[in-house]
Amino acid sequence: MTRPSLEGSAAMIRAALQGRGKRRSEKVAPPPAEIRLLPQPERRPLRVLVMSHMDPRVSRGGAEIAAFQLYEYLKAQPGVTTWFLAAAPGKIGERLGVRLIQPFGPDDYAYVGHGFDHFIHSNGDPEFPPEFMTLLADLKPDVVHLHHYTNFGIEVLLQIRRVLPDVRIVLTLHEYLAICNHFGQMVKRQNFALCDGASPRACHKCFPEKPEPDFFLRELFMKRFFRLVDHFVSPSHFLIDRYVAWGLPAERLTMIENGMPIRTGPAAPNPYPSMADGLTVGFFGQISGLKGINVVLDAAEMLHAQGITDIRIDVHGDHSGQPEPFRKEFEARLAKAPPNFSFRGPYENRRVDALMRSVHAVLVPSIWWENSPLVIQEALLNRRPVICSDIGGMAEKVRNGRDGFHFQAGSAFSLAALLRGLAREPQRLTALQQTMAVPPTIAETGAAIRDLYEQALRQPRAETRDIAA
Repeated sequence: MTRPSLEGSAAMIRAALQGRGKRRSEKVAPPPAEIRLLPQPERRPLRVLVMSHMDPRVSRGGAEIAAFQLYEYLKAQPGVTTWFLAAAPGKIGERLGVRLIQPFGPDDYAYVGHGFDHFIHSNGDPEFPPEFMTLLADLKPDVVHLHHYTNFGIEVLLQIRRVLPDVRIVLTLHEYLAICNHFGQMVKRQNFALCDGASPRACHKCFPEKPEPDFFLRELFMKRFFRLVDHFVSPSHFLIDRYVAWGLPAERLTMIENGMPIRTGPAAPNPYPSMADGLTVGFFGQISGLKGINVVLDAAEMLHAQGITDIRIDVHGDHSGQPEPFRKEFEARLAKAPPNFSFRGPYENRRVDALMRSVHAVLVPSIWWENSPLVIQEALLNRRPVICSDIGGMAEKVRNGRDGFHFQAGSAFSLAALLRGLAREPQRLTALQQTMAVPPTIAETGAAIRDLYEQALRQPRAETRDIAA
């Protein structure tokens, strides 16, 4: 039987989004693939286009930072020609009649169009495909590595394949967007309860305004385009497990950590602070409900009510981009916060090292699964233990009792009890200086990714394997 074309499948799904269908059963996949590091002499000249859903020069999310660091690493390697293309809707001034501009340099492109459908991750901007496909034809990369398809649209995978039939497509997955319509965070929309798996019925309960068949077709739509990807990269095993359970072939998934920048110049002094005056823990990053800020406030209030005076929580971050109801709630709670809770406001990323070194431990209290939070690697790089929720990528990255300590996700009582115990036995924290992991550098991560490119170029293209199967 002839398989329908990708264009035809996409068109049918778009047209029949209100239609019905049966969910296909998924096969149990083998374990994820491992990387084989290739010796340097085997490396070939490479042409690589790195794509990111946002540009770190106008947005400071972990995914775009990881993408740009990879671009800079590859650009510095002999024999590698590299370009960077980031979406920046509403962040960079547009030029009339042009979708791709170069505000940062000759090898640097920005897509400034709009029209993204967040339900099926489709880009409705009719001007983007021809400009993008022309750029691909001009650059002729051997590998296109996407850190996200958001803002570009999932159809970008087909556009790449149409122009460059032999290119290898690599996609780094940073969260669960393809699986979960709730911002890709796999928590229930109504109450933020953890979600263990998607299904049309379960997703309809979260989004009752959309009928169950919509979610069946959404999944079919995403998977049909994902078949064009030669290899997927994930910064955590936890995320790999979720995507394999969803139906991606495990042999096309590899775990590679996001590397940390290599520090240059003389190292700044980094003594562990004295705990003679008590325990200070720091929260760093985006302030939102899913990041667990209410858990932190509740724990601070509990400790204050118990008369505990030797624990302080410093919160460094920004809440200005959050929805108005959350902003109002947070500001109202902030006005009544106990004296052990100190809100320090936004900070520049260049100051994160000094700020982290001023605390005894870094707090990561997210109530969703997370994947590989940048703040954990920043804390480990600065030799500060991590106190985190006991779920998802956080629990994977932080070994309990070796890199930090876990508490029950979403439980202010559990967090307060842990902080109280650490204040009484500070040696539990100081002892971790001997066992904490050292995060990989961008050089280590970049080398592993380049080896993955080599492997992908030695294997048949993704759809060639599909046809053979």
